[in-house]
Amino acid sequence: MKEYGKVRSTKQPEQKVIDDYSVWVAANITPVTEAGTDEQPGFTGYEYDLTQYTKDEYIKMIDDRNTSLEDQMTQAQEAMCEIYEMMA
Repeated sequence: MKEYGKVRSTKQPEQKVIDDYSVWVAANITPVTEAGTDEQPGFTGYEYDLTQYTKDEYIKMIDDRNTSLEDQMTQAQEAMCEIYEMMA
């Protein structure tokens, strides 16, 4: 994983772009408008956090998230069963 930090673009980025080798994730996308000065032109575009993952890293990250969600669902189902048993 390589984090590029805050980057800017005049074009609104896609949240996820997949190329031959990487998955690029743009997060915290916000529109930016800055007035120009005598020395520097203004900027109108977008600012966002950009992270590049290898495909293997991204697959592992998604798999870890899915495992965590499955565990949370199991815990919620067990808690609901306990509540139903207490009500009976």
